[in-house]
Amino acid sequence: MANLNDNPKTARRRTREKRTISQMVAMYCAGHHDESSRTETAYCGEAVCPHCKAIDDNAVLRTERCRQMEKKTSCDQCPYHCYKPADREEIRAVMRYAGPRMMTKHPIAAVRHLLGK
Repeated sequence: MANLNDNPKTARRRTREKRTISQMVAMYCAGHHDESSRTETAYCGEAVCPHCKAIDDNAVLRTERCRQMEKKTSCDQCPYHCYKPADREEIRAVMRYAGPRMMTKHPIAAVRHLLGK
């Protein structure tokens, strides 16, 4: 679902960010949860467990609703906190694990994320 107020450039960025965070959740799930428990499909199309599917759904929703998409560089530099405190800790754990590993599995997404584009 696209934000109706987005210009084309912002819409592309929003879609890319949703895919990137979803890839990070899938990578975290693959590194922490048994393959047999990965019965759900993340936004990016990869298999995840039900718990990580909930994290993925929430992250994609937060990205979809982000009002700062046109001008922000990354969530940690944003003046608004979209996530509840417990959810924020979960997504931080996902990013801490997946962030360094993104360069090997999804290098283009990782570079774009680092550059804030």
